[in-house]
Formats: sequence, structure tokens, C-alpha cells
Amino acid sequence: MTSATLQPAGPGARIAVYSGTFDPLTLGHEDVVRRAAGLFDELILAVAIAHHKKTRFSLAERMALASEALAGLPVRVLPFEGLIMDFCREHGACAVVRGIRNLTDFDYEAQMAAMNRKLYPAVETVFLLPQAELQCISSTLVREIAALGGDVAQMVSPVVAQRLKPQALQA
Repeated sequence: MTSATLQPAGPGARIAVYSGTFDPLTLGHEDVVRRAAGLFDELILAVAIAHHKKTRFSLAERMALASEALAGLPVRVLPFEGLIMDFCREHGACAVVRGIRNLTDFDYEAQMAAMNRKLYPAVETVFLLPQAELQCISSTLVREIAALGGDVAQMVSPVVAQRLKPQALQA
């Protein structure tokens, strides 16, 4: 189910938001999505507009790739801009899901969780670790490996790997 076919959950549903730039969505992200979708009534993948970052893929491309890679999973893919707590309030979310791969991620995410709690105490932050074999994967490393002609097939879904191939990057 993609954002086009998945309807918002009804009243009283436990809604979680998993946000990021997802440039591109990796298998680690997909693993977190699968497990988070099993914990909540609804999961929204909030793809950041990210004006402050130079992204490889446009917002529309990142959303389309995420929708294709996550097809069949109960997740809505939506764009977001601004504060994630404002997005959570707007969509009635009770939780923010964050994937953490290591202690560096944890330090940063713990600080963000504390700040988000100050902004909107009604939303909890839930940390999920990807499977051990996926913890070394980051979008930044995937982009760099792909740009240098490396094989990223074990790091991203086939649809994303295809778009990262050198000839696809020039298109």
C-alpha cells in the first residue's frame, strides 16, 4: 500500500511518524519501517523538503522512490517542512520513530528527542535499531559508493539501486 491507496487511520488510532530526507531510502530505513508499522496503527513516512541540504534526488523523486520501495507495507508517504512536532500535531501522531545505528546516532537523537518533548510533550520518541547487518548503511555512504561506480544492491531496494546507477544519475 502506498500513500495513494492507504487511508488515514480512524479516530483513536496510534499514529507514528518516521521522518528524514531519505536521500535515498536504504534497506536500514526499510527495516525500521517494517518493524514500526507493526507497532502502530498507522505509520507515516515524512519525507523532508530539506531546504538546508543539497539532496541527490528531488523531493518528488525521494517520495516516489520511497513509495515504490515500500509498496505493500502499511505506510503513508507524505512530504513535510518545518518542525516535525508541528507535523505530528497536524496528523495526530503519538510517536516519532527514529532509527539509530550507533552511539553517535543515539547521542544526536537523544538530544533531538529531549528538545521535541519540550516542543510537544504529547509525542513520544521511539528508537529502533536496524538489523545488525544493516547498521553500517547510511544514505550518504550509499550516494558516495554509487557515484564512484560501486555496487549498492545490498544496501538499497532494487528500484533505488537502478536509479543510482551512473547512467540514471545523468538522466
